[in-house]
Amino acid sequence: MMRRTLQTDGLTQSVLEAGEGPLVLLIHGFPELAISWTAQIEALAAAGFRVVAPDMRGYGQTLGPERTEDFSILHLVGDMVDLVRALGEDACVVVGHDWGSAVAWSCALMRPDVFRAVVGMSVPFQPRAPGGPPIKAMKALTARAGLGDLYIVAFQSIVAHADLDLDPAVALRKCFWAYDGATAAADRHTGFLPPGVPLLATISDQATLPPWMSADHFAQYVAAFTDGGFKRPFDWYRNLDRNWELTAFLQGKTINQPSLFIVGADDPVRHYAGRHEKTQGDWLTDLRGQVELDGAGHWIQQERPDEVNAALIGFLRGLEP
Repeated sequence: MMRRTLQTDGLTQSVLEAGEGPLVLLIHGFPELAISWTAQIEALAAAGFRVVAPDMRGYGQTLGPERTEDFSILHLVGDMVDLVRALGEDACVVVGHDWGSAVAWSCALMRPDVFRAVVGMSVPFQPRAPGGPPIKAMKALTARAGLGDLYIVAFQSIVAHADLDLDPAVALRKCFWAYDGATAAADRHTGFLPPGVPLLATISDQATLPPWMSADHFAQYVAAFTDGGFKRPFDWYRNLDRNWELTAFLQGKTINQPSLFIVGADDPVRHYAGRHEKTQGDWLTDLRGQVELDGAGHWIQQERPDEVNAALIGFLRGLEP
């Protein structure tokens, strides 16, 4: 496995790469990095695939621009389209986790000529809702249910990231612990916050590193977010309403390429996105499986690498003639 940089349209992308064969692109989420896919890069390369995992726009060694509006879904999909070109390829299979899952679904939806199959992890496909921008709808839904604020709504504040920037090590440790399958159910986060209470204040100060996270691995995350900060990663969230406005052309569109969904049974994301798992078959017309891993939380490719690798390799081999 090697790291290198590639120049794409207006962005210098840092990627991890290994193997030869059909191209598989691995897209991380928040607050992750290309290194989140280390186990998959090694396993898929050994299985006969060319595997590339970028530090996404705003993360790690791919910092990108400063303006919030430069982190829309069109930018994120465009980065992946041009990365495929920069790698000398015409098409690939795209795999995403967390926010990377949303980008992977969008890649398949917008450019089926480039992304010939798609795998989403943790975050199911969510079609564009015709009623209006999503943040207002999220606020109304949580208000009716008396659940407080969904963290996604809280992240809209232009200063919300500052709390995490104060001590990236504490912030990352709390985030990984609160969404991990090994954390006690009572301590796992629901995604909802009391009004006016920042995310980190709702997670125990006794949070420890998950069992799968070594000190050396964690140090790489801390170094990256200490250098780059959390502002750009939060800008992905701050574009949700803009993304809705930019994607009217996708209204009602289905994903017709082969697809797969993998989720941890104890993933806290299911508290607010799980309902979309039940309707994915209406939108993913060639859905080849929904894999649920008992006892797993949100960081599924790191918590359960062997099971995730087996599911990915089985899916990928099923695509070949």
